[in-house]
Amino acid sequence: MKILAVDSSSLAASVALVEDEVLLGEITLNYKKKHSEKLVPMIQQLLEHIELTPDNIDLFAAATGPGSFTGLRIGIMTVKSMAYAVDKPVAGVTTLDALAYNVHHFDGIICPIIDARNNQVYSALYRYGGTLENISGYMADDISIIISMINNYGSNVVFVGDAVWLHKDRIIRQLGGKAKFVPGNLTVPRASSVAHLAYKKALRNETMKSFDLVPFYLRKSQAERMLEEKKQNKK
Repeated sequence: MKILAVDSSSLAASVALVEDEVLLGEITLNYKKKHSEKLVPMIQQLLEHIELTPDNIDLFAAATGPGSFTGLRIGIMTVKSMAYAVDKPVAGVTTLDALAYNVHHFDGIICPIIDARNNQVYSALYRYGGTLENISGYMADDISIIISMINNYGSNVVFVGDAVWLHKDRIIRQLGGKAKFVPGNLTVPRASSVAHLAYKKALRNETMKSFDLVPFYLRKSQAERMLEEKKQNKK
């Protein structure tokens, strides 16, 4: 099964081609969030290098969030359009799951953290025991609350995601030697992780039609929250 996967949920944009569990190619750019300009050319370039066309793809996959509202919409619409054009199924993979999969063999707690601004992060806690297990559910909360929750487990924890660099000092102060950090190349979202998780979904018959793929936001956008506040103030 050939899978084309996209992750545009953050500053980085990543596309990958995987056949079953074998990575055929991956392009990741972590420079300026210009997904509307870069993503489609990246896909075209990767397909050309692997000598494939969209018709050769069996499954299209996208990171569905949480993350950048604009980035998610660009990635998901790109995948939906390509899948619809060639009448192929799609799979959505939660961004936090894909980040945790970057380091899924860690013996302890795996904690992806994505910047949600104002000391807020999107996060979830995972353990790996043959399969990757989400043990906390998906969260959007202050980083201090996430750290306090981790403290209750009393085990080592590895952090991954774009919010690591924002909160690393605080994490070390509160967790000390229990806090571990992945190398920089594993911190950014990777479309290959999205593809591998999408493959597992396909084996479980958890794919869908292109028009059913939607973003997973966890919370409303800042514009939506401001609009709601204005409506409340008028009452």
